[in-house]
Amino acid sequence: MRNLFIGLFEKLVGLFTVLMFAAVTVGAVVVFNDPAQGGAAAAIALLVGGTIYITMMVGMLYLFLGVYHNTKRTVELLERIAKE
Repeated sequence: MRNLFIGLFEKLVGLFTVLMFAAVTVGAVVVFNDPAQGGAAAAIALLVGGTIYITMMVGMLYLFLGVYHNTKRTVELLERIAKE
């Protein structure tokens, strides 16, 4: 059951990443098309800032998943050594 939740969480992180990139792109297009909101400079700032934010958030999520997988492998290795 735990592996099911971890697998679903990995898929959810991938979906979350795609949706966040789509939201940043749509937001930048909207800002670019409305000069009252800043035009091209604001759109570029939104793209750069949004990309940095997404990279940091998704990186942390994958880091947490990596810690889980490394811990799982370490436990399996220690159990195998203990049996010998």
